[in-house]
Amino acid sequence: MRLLVTGVSGLLGLNLGLVAAAQGHQVTGLSHTRGLQGVPFDLCQVNLLEMETALGVIAQTRPEAIIHCAAIADLNLAEQQPDLARQLNRDAAGELAAAAARWGIPLVHISTDAVFDGVTGGYDEGAPTNPLSVYARTKLEGEQAVREQHPEAIIARVVFFGWSMPGNRSLAEFFFNNLKDGRPVKGFNDTLFCPLYTEDLAEILLEMLNAGLGGLYHVVSPEHLSKYDFGVRIAQRFGFDPGLIEPIRMHTVKRGAPRALNLVLKPDKVEAALGHALPTVDEGIERFYQRWQEAYPQRLHAFAME
Repeated sequence: MRLLVTGVSGLLGLNLGLVAAAQGHQVTGLSHTRGLQGVPFDLCQVNLLEMETALGVIAQTRPEAIIHCAAIADLNLAEQQPDLARQLNRDAAGELAAAAARWGIPLVHISTDAVFDGVTGGYDEGAPTNPLSVYARTKLEGEQAVREQHPEAIIARVVFFGWSMPGNRSLAEFFFNNLKDGRPVKGFNDTLFCPLYTEDLAEILLEMLNAGLGGLYHVVSPEHLSKYDFGVRIAQRFGFDPGLIEPIRMHTVKRGAPRALNLVLKPDKVEAALGHALPTVDEGIERFYQRWQEAYPQRLHAFAME
């Protein structure tokens, strides 16, 4: 399949591009400012805020499917620059969905668990949304734009961890980098989430695409835990000292953008559609650990343009 991946230098986009290429797909990755070298797929440098030009470049690659990972995902940046967040997270998503619909090809749109306010948790796809931050609001608006323009698109609400090109893009890397050097860190024991390991998530998204699915899905681990407990599990698997992690509550720390506490989502719908359970957090951490042993982080870092 000729597959186009936007945001290919990001945490999910890069891992997804590599997984898809390893599966034999002909991948073209789109990146804006961050260059890549030595990756096993084609690259195009485009600005999705200049959509007319971007669509011209995309059309030349003749994609048979698009996975849209690009977003303003930095919560504080979105809070500081709401217009930019709306342009990329909402408007660009809608325009890309409209183009995919015109071309008659499937689209996978990456959304977020943060569309919920975290008051109750246990959210299925029919649960009412109530985003707390500019980032979350613009991502929800992006979902709505995609649904209007391309009703058959897959909209995947996700949360994930893994190895990134710069080495500091995920919560798992935060714990790894600090605990490896014996630095004490804090972990929220009142924030719950259901993270998937990035390569697991990439494989599931490709499986959903191959299965011809459409509509809204929660693509998260069936297991949930606090961010403190997640850090402890990382420490235990790598042989670091879990005592370096201090459990704290969210309200005790001054944060920029507001964040939800209980983002436990239910993946029952996608599990039923695919006919199997999604990976647990521990299974993801095990893959995260095994990839470290295989020097995968160094491989990703080598893709960065000097």
